[in-house]
Amino acid sequence: LDDSSGGRSLFERILAADGSDDEKHLLVRGRHCFVLLNKFPYSSGHLLVLPNRAEPDLEGLTTAEHAELWSLVTASVSALKRAFECDAVNVGINLGPAAGGSQSDHLHVHCVPRWVGDANFLGIAAETRVLPVSLDEALAKLRAAWEWPAPHA
Repeated sequence: LDDSSGGRSLFERILAADGSDDEKHLLVRGRHCFVLLNKFPYSSGHLLVLPNRAEPDLEGLTTAEHAELWSLVTASVSALKRAFECDAVNVGINLGPAAGGSQSDHLHVHCVPRWVGDANFLGIAAETRVLPVSLDEALAKLRAAWEWPAPHA
């Protein structure tokens, strides 16, 4: 991190930054974790679930952070399915620089909606993204579909 970061990770700075949650494309603030739309998504609705504090390792999470993180991942997958009517969702974490994580100082779970026949190869072939839905529209769709904590039966 550079000197202007105050020792905080990129995601901690986003969480603490001035501006509304809408402006930051922050979907949900939990007690220990939050959900943020990816500014550079692989597909429309690509979001990140992460602890409020920078922690690089799963085993470094507290019990409360761990429970809330996975609860929010589950809620995120459900909201993506409702909001985007996707055929599937990729859920993944890159732990450590060697795993390909560009922000390896602050673990984050990617939730990426997928469709049969989607154009995912374009990102590999030409660093091109096909995003028929803007970040603002994706945020609105996900908020409308969001259920967390899950409603009681």
